[in-house]
Amino acid sequence: MMKMEKTAKKYDRFSKIYDLFESPMEVMAFSKYRKKALSIAKGKVLEIGVGTGKNLPYYPKDVEVIGIDFSRGMLEKAERRRKELGLKNVKLLLMDAQKLEFEDNTFDTVVSTFVFCTVPDPVKGLKEAYRVLKPGGKTIFLEHMKSESKLLNIPLYLMDPIMKALVGTSMVRETQKNIEKVGFKIEKVENLFFDIVRLIVATK
Repeated sequence: MMKMEKTAKKYDRFSKIYDLFESPMEVMAFSKYRKKALSIAKGKVLEIGVGTGKNLPYYPKDVEVIGIDFSRGMLEKAERRRKELGLKNVKLLLMDAQKLEFEDNTFDTVVSTFVFCTVPDPVKGLKEAYRVLKPGGKTIFLEHMKSESKLLNIPLYLMDPIMKALVGTSMVRETQKNIEKVGFKIEKVENLFFDIVRLIVATK
């Protein structure tokens, strides 16, 4: 079985308790981070790894959102949330971030929040994000990643095997470097929780 399929199955199983599992972090910090990140989304938006739809309440009212995820279980939760919020400007699709089924230069904004720590081949996924973004469009990355501090990395390395086994997530990816590697021009980096959680805005 391919890596992506294995990871998707982990998320299908985990989807039942995912929101409960993350709720302490969501209440303390993540919801505030999401609100800040998504306030700058414009036009036609692609959200890669929409998960259970935690970002949906925070999008500006005038955007059109397509949210994709590789897990049916997570998408079912997101669809329930979309209906509860009464959002008619949101469409949810089952899709692999590493193989996006969209034409080049389709979206004004591409969003990912806590996603590229889990995509099995993050560079491949980022190349796809770059491909479908319009020239001059913006990408909004809210991601956790390896710190520049060796001390801060100690707990991340300790958590890494547990998170990989649970949902296929790596705590120590160098996501900012990967973003630059595929050709994005970084406009802004804001450290939200030391430099472990960063808000990165980049353009094509």
